[in-house]
Amino acid sequence: MTTHALPAAIEPVRLTTMLRAAGLLPDGRVSSVQSVHSFPTVLSRLHRLKLDYEDAGEGAPRSLYLKTGLPGSAGAAMDSGRREVAFYATVAPATPRGLLPRCFDADAASDGSSWHLLLEDLTDTHFIATQWPLPPTVAETESIMRCRARFQAAWWDHPRLGDGVGHRPSDDEIDQWRLWLAKQYEGFADALGERLSRERRVLYEKLLAEAPRLVQRTRGWRHMTVIQGDAHVWNCFLPKDGSTETPRLFDWDGWRVAVGTEDLAYMIAMHWYPDLRRRAERPLLDAFYDELLAHGVTGYDRRALQEDYRLSVLWQTTRPLWMRSVGIPPSIWWNNLERIHLAVDDLDCRELLG
Repeated sequence: MTTHALPAAIEPVRLTTMLRAAGLLPDGRVSSVQSVHSFPTVLSRLHRLKLDYEDAGEGAPRSLYLKTGLPGSAGAAMDSGRREVAFYATVAPATPRGLLPRCFDADAASDGSSWHLLLEDLTDTHFIATQWPLPPTVAETESIMRCRARFQAAWWDHPRLGDGVGHRPSDDEIDQWRLWLAKQYEGFADALGERLSRERRVLYEKLLAEAPRLVQRTRGWRHMTVIQGDAHVWNCFLPKDGSTETPRLFDWDGWRVAVGTEDLAYMIAMHWYPDLRRRAERPLLDAFYDELLAHGVTGYDRRALQEDYRLSVLWQTTRPLWMRSVGIPPSIWWNNLERIHLAVDDLDCRELLG
């Protein structure tokens, strides 16, 4: 059994109150809680909790998942825990049921030094399609894409975007971001040396030069939504065969308001090698678009989605720069770098630079 300490809030009396508020514990009380399995991820630590009850009915959950910070990880540098707590405090309660795991408690210290999420355990009803880095089947990926489209449609041009949900950056903040990005590129290029080709250096230099024009796509705050930010296929639970459940998107430490195709470019172009991507990319984008329309998105045609996707793929070339800057290991960002530049070539994204 793990020796990792649990937050003080995760104790029987508090858990009893949470589960009663959620309608999962009409009778009885939690008598004890213990962590039976604990493991780290790149950004956090997960604990599977076993709950024992006194005088409780059959419907009381026998296990829950607790997500906490991981000292010394890249997550601490990203302030990822406090951001995910904010997601479950503001976005999740207003999101249609069946798209996210249920969260029973979300709390973070004001200085971000500690945080936790208490989430439902979906082990019995759901699974993660494959072990990273193996892609799922195209059918499984389509299921994830349609779930993502339903989530994005629920927040598409929502009146709360930038007003209680996410942040609408000022012109000055965008300028500061461009300066930060230029500094990150300088360090990235120096560190890679000859491993970063002249052709790719030219692409980055043009991208930085054209950034003021390219960011105009978002300045009108039109056709925007909440994105996951870390939207790879392993951050979605799929229902097991025979289940009536729906896919559930999890890990929201990178969420923000943006163009929805940012998540699609990260999910497909960043993570898939050319053979599979070339065969599956367009049908998956078609399925995503059809799902958007089915859930109320209007005034956004398939061509607009394609152009947004190409622009998002181009911007994703900067993602490895950021990953390196926060300490994510090269085993992740180096492969992402190679795959995203191959996608840029296939989609002729350089044409967007003029």
